[in-house]
Amino acid sequence: MDRNTEQDERYRQAAEAFGPALERLARGYERDPHLRRDLVQDIHVALWRSFAAFDGLCSVRTWVYRVAHNTATSHVLRRRRATAGLVGLDQIPDPPSGDDPEASASVRQALERLLALIHDLTPTDRQVALLYLEDLDAAAIGEVTGFSAGAVAVRIHRLKAILAARFHDRRPS
Repeated sequence: MDRNTEQDERYRQAAEAFGPALERLARGYERDPHLRRDLVQDIHVALWRSFAAFDGLCSVRTWVYRVAHNTATSHVLRRRRATAGLVGLDQIPDPPSGDDPEASASVRQALERLLALIHDLTPTDRQVALLYLEDLDAAAIGEVTGFSAGAVAVRIHRLKAILAARFHDRRPS
């Protein structure tokens, strides 16, 4: 099998296996549906290109998430050159007020609230949160982000506590 055919086949298999996860990832990085479609296309292009250099030193899953998150992070940074709208994990703004408590019990609204909080995270914290929501463990997230598994575990613990507190309109103790 020649190199281009191998690249095409790796991409096809990865797109088939991880397509829904890439859609969810793009939704976590981009609120606007039109820009989200562009982001998904950019991720797929980057993924296809990346398989020309894939050396097999990590799993395909790790490779796909690494390429996708790097592409999405670049997308966010290009759109927000001024990071004034981005906050660190400890400075997540309170969710919008005026939510109907009964309506927020629905799964869809709960997901939207969580995504709104995640959208306000810095790209690094957003990446960890989205990978965690995709059921990757700390070691796998560390492979994608370059952090140690211990650092990822601590970040996840803090992220969960802060997001839960902000989600329920209260500050962590």
